Amino acid sequence: MAELQEVQITEEKPLLPGQTPEVAKTHSVETPYGSVTFTVYGTPKAKRPAILTYHDVGLNCKSCFQPLFQFGDMQEIIQNFVRVHVDAPGMEEGAPVFPLGYQYPSLDQLADMIPCILQYLNFSTIIGVGVGAGAYVLSRYALNHPDTVEGLVLINIDPNAKGWMDWAAHKLTGLTSSIPEMILGHLFSQEELSGNSELIQKYRNIITHAPNLDNIELYWNSYNNRRDLNFGRGGDITLKCPVMLVVGDHAPHEDAVMADSGGQPQLTQPGKLTEAFKYFLQGMGYMASSCMTRLSRSRTASLTSAASIDGNRSRSRTLSQSSESGTLPSGPPGHTMEVSC
Repeated sequence: MAELQEVQITEEKPLLPGQTPEVAKTHSVETPYGSVTFTVYGTPKAKRPAILTYHDVGLNCKSCFQPLFQFGDMQEIIQNFVRVHVDAPGMEEGAPVFPLGYQYPSLDQLADMIPCILQYLNFSTIIGVGVGAGAYVLSRYALNHPDTVEGLVLINIDPNAKGWMDWAAHKLTGLTSSIPEMILGHLFSQEELSGNSELIQKYRNIITHAPNLDNIELYWNSYNNRRDLNFGRGGDITLKCPVMLVVGDHAPHEDAVMADSGGQPQLTQPGKLTEAFKYFLQGMGYMASSCMTRLSRSRTASLTSAASIDGNRSRSRTLSQSSESGTLPSGPPGHTMEVSC
């Protein structure tokens, strides 16, 4: 397996007091389904898995995950784990446009590229963090290689193939909407798009003016041609590792905690997601002595104050607050933690 490219860069982000810039290495390796690019931050930690991320359609690893991994309270996590940020083929910054007629990999084939990445890096296990299409890819990989996945954080995942009604709606929408608008409708809710916030304007500009828009359309088509993952609670096909399911408050299928689109909590609620992720890692046996996040400190301070008034009610209120925020400590191996941000 030959390495095609290795570039050493310094991460561009404001540094916290006393923090040194992280050195990142970007690699490209050949797989049976073409070349894949990924960026590695940090150094491997003994007896700890790597955190491996996979982004959604219309984004790359930077535009999808930078707000989350640059969040202040996330720094304690990233100091304890090496991170591998994978770009789907043709989605990396500066990627050339694929030639006309290029057969883009299916989502199943994208999942089959991950072993090549781990073999190249000599990593044995991962904790996967995926959004939308990326969550599907990591789920497919975990089903095929359960012994290499210690945990999964799945944001806005839809594990089902499109039905006939979905296909009809998709085709009808395609007659009246451009590819960027359809992808934005996948990433964000109609309420968010109508509000046209600064965040929406930013990502509309990123997608609309992307120089690799033709590549993005190919990834979008692969997502819309996905197969059923065919797993469910208590079924014969299921994920063997602990799973944290995350859904945005504006996602259209919030009640199912498996959403096709709407809301990007890693962009809009990095604090809540960081806090939930920290509890999830602690439930897996990592970072047992972790410091409280700023959200936890704020919540604890307010509850401590309330306890002087409410007396014995303080414990029940603490549990209620934790449950509402989606930050309950994780349970035994194989558990599922559900979070709404």
